[in-house]
Amino acid sequence: MDSRIGHLYPSTKFAFIVLIILLSMFTPGYTFQYMVFPLILLLSLFSRTAADFFSAFMKSIFIVILFIFIIQVFIMTNDDSVKIWGFIHFSEMGLLNSLNMTSKITAISSSIIWYFQVTSVKNIIYALEKSGISPKVTFVIASTIQLIPQMLLLSKTITDAQKARGIETEGNVLTRLKAFIPMVGPLVLSSIQQIEERVLALESRAFSAKAVKTSIYELKKQKADYILISLYIFILIGYIVWRIQS
Repeated sequence: MDSRIGHLYPSTKFAFIVLIILLSMFTPGYTFQYMVFPLILLLSLFSRTAADFFSAFMKSIFIVILFIFIIQVFIMTNDDSVKIWGFIHFSEMGLLNSLNMTSKITAISSSIIWYFQVTSVKNIIYALEKSGISPKVTFVIASTIQLIPQMLLLSKTITDAQKARGIETEGNVLTRLKAFIPMVGPLVLSSIQQIEERVLALESRAFSAKAVKTSIYELKKQKADYILISLYIFILIGYIVWRIQS
């Protein structure tokens, strides 16, 4: 996040994501959608998050895309399916459907992953509160965004504690399942305890008070933010005109 792109106002980067989603959804074919991925990868290079972005994409979205390709092309039968072996078929229609489907998934998911890697939750919440959204709503949004990373970190801590006690946590599926069941209880109880501690911390900061709140942390829009927003609007208007005429 320590880059010129990372220092942009959250709404500026979010407007870019919305633009990418709209263009990806309404542009026919799959060429443009697949071209979004190298664009986002290039932006992640300038944002100094390329390694994290590529790792997150390959560990999550790529697996989904590969699964869709296998099901659509080789498993599902269509009018043009050619039998290869057993229940495995090959279908050009399925290939085309999978390309159209996965291209949109690639474009939208990669842009969303990049957004959260170059925008801190603190900046997102600050921008939402400045836009007039209730602090209670922003707290729910922040808690939702941070839920999975916190649960992963907590589960790792519990797993390390189990290893220190001599419990086997690595091996075949049965061994992992035996180690997972005792971890559920501490994980749930620790999560509840963290929620209670967070509520007490918020109340100590007058979270429920109706008085006007001030913030030491400030985030201001720069000249580049206004230029980029104007550029996004120009591109969107141009795209709408092009789609109407075509």
